[in-house]
Amino acid sequence: MKRFNLKNDLKIFLDEMYELYNTKEFIDKDPIQIPYRFSEKKDIEISAFLTSIISWGNRKMIINNAHRLMEIMDNSPYKFIINSNEKDFHKISFTHRTFNAEDLKFFFISLKNIYLNHGGLEKVFQVSRNEDKVFNAIIRFRDIFFSISHLPRTQKHISNPLNKSSCKRINMFLRWMVRDCKVDFGLWKGIPKSKLSCPLDTHTLRISKKIGIINRDKNDMITLNELDTALRKFDSIDPVKYDFALFGLGVENEF
Repeated sequence: MKRFNLKNDLKIFLDEMYELYNTKEFIDKDPIQIPYRFSEKKDIEISAFLTSIISWGNRKMIINNAHRLMEIMDNSPYKFIINSNEKDFHKISFTHRTFNAEDLKFFFISLKNIYLNHGGLEKVFQVSRNEDKVFNAIIRFRDIFFSISHLPRTQKHISNPLNKSSCKRINMFLRWMVRDCKVDFGLWKGIPKSKLSCPLDTHTLRISKKIGIINRDKNDMITLNELDTALRKFDSIDPVKYDFALFGLGVENEF
């Protein structure tokens, strides 16, 4: 295992790894390639949101099923969401692990409600000035998202910070929308990058523990807060840029 004698040594290393992995080539191997198929803001954010929701498991399977989602929406996500009705939604057949057609139908209906009655996805994720992280915004978003009739089982597909979840998939979606770099879109200007949290998955958890910036093994809110605190010391303005370094090192089986 690589050892670092000084905190600054670790920062220099992570900055180098960020530059190594934050490249256009990253897009071709990652689910973020799906929203890159689109040019209109609403199409990008809807396709990114739905792709992030099914982003667990094998990356090839995630990408294939996300392409299938786009086909279901006739490759026009916003137009499909706004113009389709519940009868159209109920013709859908789709499965990604435990996320099934019934879940997807509700997601379409709820997204339509958000765009017609709540100002769209960007607006429902806004962070208040006195909040230093996005967790309360995620809670408010969940309240709106599940404010219409739904099957109780569907709630499991959007993690809840109140249950101490690290909310990996929603944090990844927010990274895509808020950060501006060679990979992330930077479409949402109202949320400061400093308030984002790292999408904590098995790769980032393992590498973070191995290089000594977290102590815990459990993927939960407590560990994420520990990681957030460490990353903010390296870069208080854009701490989540280090997700590229940690994830990249994990996927490439470094250490």
